[in-house]
Amino acid sequence: MPKAERTSAKAAKAASKTLASKSSSKAAKSAAGSALAQTKNNKVTGRKAGSSAAKTVGAKSASKAAKSAAGSALTQRPSKGRKR
Repeated sequence: MPKAERTSAKAAKAASKTLASKSSSKAAKSAAGSALAQTKNNKVTGRKAGSSAAKTVGAKSASKAAKSAAGSALTQRPSKGRKR
């Protein structure tokens, strides 16, 4: 089983800002919620939240805080276990 990642305090603060912002997109808030849910446990980012996080990271209009939270959520996705 892969080592579980946790959201850092800095990323959690960014996620909190994103959730509180009225201008944050639905995708950014989904990614931020996933990142916050993983601050004190070994949960992983689900498929839907991972997709939202990827959209947020690639969005030009997303804030720095939203991208930070989304990046944190993406690092907590389980690996696909691809064969080489």
